[in-house]
Amino acid sequence: MRYVSTRGGMEPAGFRDVLLEGLAPDGGLVVPSEWPTVAPATLARWGTLDYAGLAAEVLARFADPEDAPWLGELCRATYTAGRFGSAEVTPLATLEPGLHLLGLSNGPTLAFKDLAMQLLGALFEGELARRGEVLNVLGATSGDTGSAAEEALRGRAGIRVFMLSPWGRMSEFQRAQMYSVADANVFNIAVEGTFDDCQDIVKALGGDLAFKREHRLGAVNSINWARVCAQVVYYVRGYLAAAPRLGDEVDFCVPSGNFGNALAGWIARRIGVPIGRIAIATNENDVLDEFFRTARYRVRGAAQTLATSSPSMDISRASNFERFVFELLGRDPAALRALWSGPGAAAGFDLSGTPHAAALGRCGIVSGRSTHADRLATIRDQYARDGRILDPHTADGVKVARERRRPGVPMVALETALPAKFAVTIREALGFDPPRPAAFLGLEARPQRFVRVPAEAGSVREILLQHAALPA
Repeated sequence: MRYVSTRGGMEPAGFRDVLLEGLAPDGGLVVPSEWPTVAPATLARWGTLDYAGLAAEVLARFADPEDAPWLGELCRATYTAGRFGSAEVTPLATLEPGLHLLGLSNGPTLAFKDLAMQLLGALFEGELARRGEVLNVLGATSGDTGSAAEEALRGRAGIRVFMLSPWGRMSEFQRAQMYSVADANVFNIAVEGTFDDCQDIVKALGGDLAFKREHRLGAVNSINWARVCAQVVYYVRGYLAAAPRLGDEVDFCVPSGNFGNALAGWIARRIGVPIGRIAIATNENDVLDEFFRTARYRVRGAAQTLATSSPSMDISRASNFERFVFELLGRDPAALRALWSGPGAAAGFDLSGTPHAAALGRCGIVSGRSTHADRLATIRDQYARDGRILDPHTADGVKVARERRRPGVPMVALETALPAKFAVTIREALGFDPPRPAAFLGLEARPQRFVRVPAEAGSVREILLQHAALPA
């Protein structure tokens, strides 16, 4: 398996060559030079595997043959009942006939990000030890990615973590979960801006090739290819659990702001898993919903990015979206560059009325939108039905899943996080706080360690210059 850049300026590279990277050297994102194909017989065999075995098989499709034993060993060590609450790892629950919920929030930080991030931490440490190198992970989070990355990478040899988060735009639980991490290799940077500002800083520093190479910068955001691969696994698992018969279609609904989670589902469909449609659920920051309805990608600035009660989706520039658009454009790097770096790139682009709009209609992705009132109503409705408490993002997904269901086709909504992380909204919806795992009692009272900076790359560069790990 070889990887190329969406922008066409990178020599083909192997899985281990791109494992530690974020942006490609030309500023694009890495994608496989060609997609693997999963035959029905292979999918049937995958149905007999546990989660660790399935993860090893899926990731092996995106790596070199000699990497398979290593990947298998790390998957077995990562996907355990002790770490994810049960041998199932991602249990499927039925909300009502034909509508299911895939449990993805049983990991150490109570969010779906753990499923990829726990493996990524092990992959990073193993690859760095093989190379005898160090890595400075520079990331941005709208809430859950940061805590999942810090939990996965804290204390690991040869790794330091610099995580940017938008000041005042996360829940109190999310903020405390990140800022209370005391390990010396973790640095929390609170940016006075939005998640998009954080993401722009990461891209600016990652795009400075000389600085990136000198300071050994890597990424854990969904621009990192290995993380996307790891997320493909639970779509395969969800399909195998929900399909009445192998080969029958199953639809999925995924709450999405940065598009990485949705892209993983599209990839599962692309390689041959019989996924019918993927429904994207956005909140009031509905850039993706607008695009899949109109073929217009309208970038919004910080002033237009709303702070909502599903804060992890308060995003107006989806960093992973470039990989999907590359496919939509027929894998044409020149056409991609024209959209992302042309004169009007800052405002977005409009594909309506072009041949690409027809391809968009065939891509298998639909969308929907949920508001604060919608998510409160969905949380109340689900609790009245079966006593289950949905977190606000999952509620957005269940709301859109119900709207986008097709007769006779199972619909699987993807869980985002446990409701304990968003007590204020749960209290507003139900009148009481959600239950909290014992390990997180008193979380907000723990000492917090972070640096607050303005929304500009220079301040973050200075922190990196002071604290980055350098090769011996």
